[in-house]
Formats: sequence, C-alpha cells, structure tokens
Amino acid sequence: MQVYDTANRLAQEIKDSEEYKAYKKLKDEIHNDFERKQKVEEFEKLRYEIQLMTYAGKEQNQEKTKKLEEMYRSLIESKDIKEYFDLEVKFNVMIADVNKIIAEAIKDVL
Repeated sequence: MQVYDTANRLAQEIKDSEEYKAYKKLKDEIHNDFERKQKVEEFEKLRYEIQLMTYAGKEQNQEKTKKLEEMYRSLIESKDIKEYFDLEVKFNVMIADVNKIIAEAIKDVL
C-alpha cells in the first residue's frame, strides 16, 4: 500500500536527518559513560514525575520542581550534556512538526 511506503520513506528521512544523527550520536556517547548516563536518567525521571503530576492536575510539588531546576543547572555545566538537551529539543520539535502536518491533513475525520 502506498501509504505504508510513504511512511517507511518518512521514517528513513527522519533517520537520515541531521537532527536525528546529531542527537543519536551524542545520546550514545552520554549513555556509554555510566556517570553521565545516571545523572541524565535521574533528571529525566524527575522531569517525567513532574509532568505526570501536571497532566493529572495535581498541585506542583515545589520541592521537586526546585530540585529539577537545580539538577538542570548542574547538568548544563557540562558542554556535552547541554548540547544533548539542545539537540533533544531540536529533534522533538521536528517530530512534533511532522505530527502536526499529519494531524492537520486528517483533522476532518478526527
């Protein structure tokens, strides 16, 4: 089916994009360093917890939010980790834009 062929081409285009390649390369480097990986994972876990609380409509836990901010400030002191976060955002924006284009095209049936 042509739609699946197009989806597979889009997937390959994403994997061939500079956003994907740069993000993946740095992510792999960070995840191959146990200490940096552990710090980033701890940060991401706390960020996820706070996001879940927000989505659930729960009141913001100021203590957790403050800890998240402190962790972020500490992490971005490392040039590689700051670049990793920047590349993560850039990649996620690209994916969100692609999703928006698709959603816009089919909004009349959603």
